[in-house]
Amino acid sequence: MRTKHIAAIFAFCLMIVVGVSACQKSGTNTETTTSDATTTETRAVEVARVDLGRGVGADNHITEQTEAFRPNETVYAAVITSGSAPSAEIRTRWTFQDGQVVDESTRTIAPTGDAVTEFHVSKPEGLPVGKYRVEVFLNGAPAATKEFEVRRT
Repeated sequence: MRTKHIAAIFAFCLMIVVGVSACQKSGTNTETTTSDATTTETRAVEVARVDLGRGVGADNHITEQTEAFRPNETVYAAVITSGSAPSAEIRTRWTFQDGQVVDESTRTIAPTGDAVTEFHVSKPEGLPVGKYRVEVFLNGAPAATKEFEVRRT
């Protein structure tokens, strides 16, 4: 009788140990899955491309792409980014062919995936005819460059 009692206690203790072990493994798997999901969601922000054109839509995408403009037109740049971050800084520097800075502008974004940020340049008296460049910086580092031209036509 005493042997049956000891065997029952041993079996009960064994069940508790196995149950606790199974719960700990399950918790570990959940944490790993959560960690993997967090890594995927916080993929670093990158500049995918820069589009230039004469206009932008409500979604900030260029509506009429071109790299040739007239002096009195506004030149729009749509900076397309991918990735996520609680905060990222995009800066544009617009320069004339002689290196003179025409304009600089900065926007802070908090993307949670693909995003489009609009920048533009124009002058009341019109942009001088010539070749230009827009440089895009992401968090202070060079990220993209796009060249365009202003012509009389």
